[in-house]
Amino acid sequence: MASTRISTFDTSLADRLPEQSHTLFLAKAKKKLTFEQIAKELGREEVAVAAIFYGQAQTTPEDVEKLGSVLGLDDVEHEKLREQLAGFPFRGHTMDMPPKEPLIYRLYEIVQNYGYAYKAILNEKLGDGIMSAISFSTKVEKETDKDGNKWAVITLRGKWLPYSRF
Repeated sequence: MASTRISTFDTSLADRLPEQSHTLFLAKAKKKLTFEQIAKELGREEVAVAAIFYGQAQTTPEDVEKLGSVLGLDDVEHEKLREQLAGFPFRGHTMDMPPKEPLIYRLYEIVQNYGYAYKAILNEKLGDGIMSAISFSTKVEKETDKDGNKWAVITLRGKWLPYSRF
């Protein structure tokens, strides 16, 4: 039986990631955990947990305690992680635009190709406004069709924020 492959620290991003990224990814690799396994322990969505690893999401003190436990950090490592995660996320600084990594580029390409279509349909259905990326949730699922082909399903759920008339 094949073992599950896990995402590990991408050293090409090292100079653009916060120091907790290295700490978290190293511990994740040592324990051979997936983001899904860590998310179950934290009671959060796996995308949110991955975003924590990349410095793109906020943690609570409870998250930090659970992370230290599930990742098997010793007292010194856990205290270091507490210090590293005490601040605020530094969002949006990880990648170049347009992205070079093929999968991330495809997501960017989807917005390039369908962004105005999404906007038009969202405006027709919800009115003049924008979808929040703050009051927001997302998840990734896998589907398999009748022919055995694997399909990625990405759900984006954001609160609709109507523009104010002034």
